[in-house]
Amino acid sequence: MSLTEFEIKNAKPKEKAYSLSDGRGLILDIRPNGGKFWVARIWIDGKEKRRGLGTYPEIGLKKARELNYEVRKAPYSQGEKKLLFGVVAENWFNKKIQPDKSPAYVKAVSLSLNKHILPKLKAIPLDEITPGIILGICQGIADNGYLYAASRVRQFIGQIFDFAIASDLVKVNPATSVAKAMQAPKEEHYPAITGTEAIGLLMTKIDAYDGLLVRLAMKLSALTFCRPIEIRGAKWEEFNFEKKEWLIPAERMKMRIDHLVPLSRQSLVVLQELKAISGDNLLLFPSARRDGRSMSDGTIRVALRTMGYERTDMTAHGFRAMASTTLNSYEWPPDVIETQLAHSDSNKIRRAYNRAMYLPQRIKMMQWWADYLDAARTGKKIPRKPNVTIKL
Repeated sequence: MSLTEFEIKNAKPKEKAYSLSDGRGLILDIRPNGGKFWVARIWIDGKEKRRGLGTYPEIGLKKARELNYEVRKAPYSQGEKKLLFGVVAENWFNKKIQPDKSPAYVKAVSLSLNKHILPKLKAIPLDEITPGIILGICQGIADNGYLYAASRVRQFIGQIFDFAIASDLVKVNPATSVAKAMQAPKEEHYPAITGTEAIGLLMTKIDAYDGLLVRLAMKLSALTFCRPIEIRGAKWEEFNFEKKEWLIPAERMKMRIDHLVPLSRQSLVVLQELKAISGDNLLLFPSARRDGRSMSDGTIRVALRTMGYERTDMTAHGFRAMASTTLNSYEWPPDVIETQLAHSDSNKIRRAYNRAMYLPQRIKMMQWWADYLDAARTGKKIPRKPNVTIKL
């Protein structure tokens, strides 16, 4: 008797694994941990062979029947049908990446998959992929000078195989041994302007930049030192002018935790100027095309090049490094700086439930930093750092 979606969905795990049959060799294995796995049973020379077709619900009943048919239709003339890497990669991406990763990370994974991984591995059976095949793919990328991209490709392939192992599709991860054979990428630091005189010149050039919307985007980047994607995607609904706060929701943050940004007097002035330009829009920095998207991720980069800064001098991400370097040099408490930068915290639970951590100290720091930028730009005396204490 054929299975129904209702039966599959409501099949409960038992102390031992068991199977439900859909007929024609297609079965659904139910594991004690609740996992549900499609399996095609075929017979070759009187011997039963099993081929994994993927997990439920990633592979629905209709798709499982189609795959089962493909496995069974020509076992003798075409050889045994095996689970291809591309099927598992798609399941991994849909289940582990798309649901809860940041848009930027999802985009990066998708790019690696479609440009480097799937064109080479998609049609290869999972259990026929060797460390040598993976190394060849990664080495080809590294030989073109892209060491970091090569490392990421190896990591993604490894994660796909880890997913396959957890799904009982294979027993070994061939990507594990590849890392030792690859040249490690050098740690990359975003180029940034440092030193009061150089920072002052940068802020002067920003003030003189012709494009008003881009100029204000660079000013807000310098004042808040948020990530470029957080600046470009900023929405008016995230700002509380009475409390002088910008609350960036978790879904827009790299660490998937709400982030609170105290707004200095100078930041509020920038926001008031923006109101006259984009106040009737959802976004602070809408695309010039007015198509509902935000400003392009290359806009600030182009502006910096126009101002005379090469990619080795300053980047859109460099405003964060500029602030971090300066604040550390003036001996602001490292925990306060790191919290405002929204870097990862070893105590994730505490961070998740207290977005106002060090808020009084951060309010003082953000105002001092804005005053510092003004002083650097005008050549005035650097403001005195206020006393800041942290109660342990």
